[in-house]
Amino acid sequence: MSYFPILNQKDTRSGFGAGLLELGKEHSNVVALCADLTGSLKMDAFQKAYPNRFFQVGIAEANMMGLAAGMTIGGLIPYTGTFANFSTGRVYDQIRQSIAYSGKNVKICASHAGLTLGEDGATHQILEDIGLMKMLPGMTVINPCDYNQTLAATKAIAVLKGPVYLRFGRPVVPNFTPENQEFIPGKALILKEGKDLTLVATGHLVWEALQAAKELENQGIDAEVINIHTIKPLDTTAILLSVKKTGRILTAEEHQQAGGLGESIAAFLAGIYPVPQAFVAVQDSFGESGTPEALMEKYGLKAAHIVAKSKLLLDRR
Repeated sequence: MSYFPILNQKDTRSGFGAGLLELGKEHSNVVALCADLTGSLKMDAFQKAYPNRFFQVGIAEANMMGLAAGMTIGGLIPYTGTFANFSTGRVYDQIRQSIAYSGKNVKICASHAGLTLGEDGATHQILEDIGLMKMLPGMTVINPCDYNQTLAATKAIAVLKGPVYLRFGRPVVPNFTPENQEFIPGKALILKEGKDLTLVATGHLVWEALQAAKELENQGIDAEVINIHTIKPLDTTAILLSVKKTGRILTAEEHQQAGGLGESIAAFLAGIYPVPQAFVAVQDSFGESGTPEALMEKYGLKAAHIVAKSKLLLDRR
């Protein structure tokens, strides 16, 4: 099988910070706004390099979204930064009314998403943000898998017109995609070809899917692995081509099953090419305080869970 070695271990929020700094050099109209979490979002390098293009709005996330929407009218490209919970749930009204409704060119950048926020607990571990954002007309939703891909995505969305939700996280995770890669929004990446079933994953679960495919191969099962970094617009062509070959699909994500990537794929396939589908996701539950690793295990988001559900999926007729 195609195996991706770990280049190093890095957190995806640092990929965002590095990408934002590079953007500052390349695009003089890129500005950054942060809601009192500059260090946590790794925006401090941009702040030091371009102090006149950085705006610390304090703990006032709703105001930050309104400011960002207004800045686009003058041709600026604002990147807002705070935790995913505050980037979506706290300010949904402002995003819907001031940004999405009028198609403002705001890049909503959200760190500390999902269960892997860890010890901060359920109040901060938003697992509904992808659903909230993908339902907004015209909103692009991107969830990269590692440091290198987050850096590339951060830069790529600067030239993408319209509102974007960019989701990333706090924990140190395997960094395995190529450096200096081209990031094409809406274009799925086939990481491994296979014939027995399709594994589609997003964000931190892409690495888990690759490890699951390696174990499945040891058991004589040939799984195809697809990295869906863009949840909206969804690369339906890549998904359809794969399931026509394999006849089965499993989706894996660090998000609620309801409203997530798996739901989008199920809705698409139901009307075009229905096949048996399994879901690795959080099942209608809030999170809790704990280490990222322990929470991934408890909520069934590890490679072993993908393997187990894949084998059950293969038994379905």
